[in-house]
Order: sequence, then C-alpha cells, then structure tokens
Amino acid sequence: MNRRLFLTALSLSPLIANDFIDKSEDIYLSYHEYATLKSLNNRLKRLSRYIGYANFNIVSFNDSLYYGRNYPKIGEFTKDELSLVDKLFSENPNQYGFYGSKTCSDINNIVSDKDIVKISHTGHFLFQGTAVEDYEKLKKDVGQTLVLTSGVRNVVKQLSLYANKLYHNGGNITQATIQIAPPAYSYHTISDFDVGVIGWGYKNFTDAFASTLEFEKMKKLDYISMRYKKNNSDGVRFEPWHVEVI
Repeated sequence: MNRRLFLTALSLSPLIANDFIDKSEDIYLSYHEYATLKSLNNRLKRLSRYIGYANFNIVSFNDSLYYGRNYPKIGEFTKDELSLVDKLFSENPNQYGFYGSKTCSDINNIVSDKDIVKISHTGHFLFQGTAVEDYEKLKKDVGQTLVLTSGVRNVVKQLSLYANKLYHNGGNITQATIQIAPPAYSYHTISDFDVGVIGWGYKNFTDAFASTLEFEKMKKLDYISMRYKKNNSDGVRFEPWHVEVI
C-alpha cells in the first residue's frame, strides 16, 4: 500500500481500516479528497434536513447551491467540495468497474413538477406515465404489503447516496460503484424505482428481498423487469428490489 492510502487508512476506525487494507488494489480517493468528502457528505445531510426528505429527492444542483449560500444551517459549498462534486459527476466510472449507461449529462438537471406524482405515505415521487402505471399495477398484482422505497432521484439525491456510500467505504471508489450508481448514471433520474416490503426497513435493500413472497410474485409479471440481475454487465451488485420501467 502506498503512503497516501496508508494515511487514509489511519484516519478510519480499525474495522473499516482493515477492510480498506484488504482492498488495497481498488481505487481510492486521495487523503485530501476523503476529508473533503466527509465535509460534503455532512453538508448534503444538512441540506436534506433543511428542505425536507421529499424535496431533497428532486432538488436541483443550482437550487442546492442557493440554499447553501443563503442558509447558515446548511453552509456554502466550499471550492474543494464543488471540485469533488464535479469529479464524481463528470469522470468516466469504467475505470472503477462500472459500465452502466450515462442517464444525465446536465449536473443542473431539473425535475419539473408537471412530470412527477408524489406517492402518498412514502416521501417519494414517480414519473408520470409508465412508472406510475406500473407501480399501481404492482400494488394490485403483488399486494398491499408492497411499498415504494425510492422513486425519482435528481442528481443531488443520487450524489448524496453515492457520497455517503463512498464515505462509509473509506473512500474506496471501486467498492462504492458496485453498490450504487454514480450521480450521472442512475436510472432513477429518468424512470426506475425501488420497492420493498412494508416494515422491512433497510432489509429491503439487501439480497433478503429476493426471498420474499412479494418478489416471487413480481418475477411472474411481464410488464416490469429487474434492472440489475445477478452478474449484470453494468458491474452493479444484484438488486432484486430495483424495478426497471420497460
């Protein structure tokens, strides 16, 4: 392990540091970038708390900058944070083993209110048309135990999820991109959504969802598909909860 990676490992808890060292062939953020990531991750969490969970799903990047400049509880995004955001959004993730298609080329992508529908009691939105129709049919065909766990995600929301995953992976970009798509590569930005079992919480985002009766029923339906099957060509982990809008 080179000195830069070693210094990064020293900044982590022993448990994370051991995992970090075991994956030393993967690609990591630099020590400085990792420190900036921590600051960025915290700022995005403050932004989410301030504007509300549902609004955070669809807020634009420019509006996020506005909130940061004008509301001290969030704080203005720093030059280093903006530089890191640009890197995470713009760079080609093929170098990290991610081969999915780019779904958004504009970091200031705007989600129009007229194009989305808020789904009651979920805090999430779906795109008008096929996505809403598919979800309504799923609820009917699978049962009322099925619930929307993630819908429309604009760039900032996807950035937040990616940054948080990257932070908890000790700055390991290779491992982070296996677990979640980079900010410009999420199908949630244009169509897809996630579902789960009511009351399951985080388990809905694990392989355990594939063992549920709800998933067994979903596999028999011909109007939806699973975006990330096992050993998919995009290089993303198996996600049985992720509904591909056909």
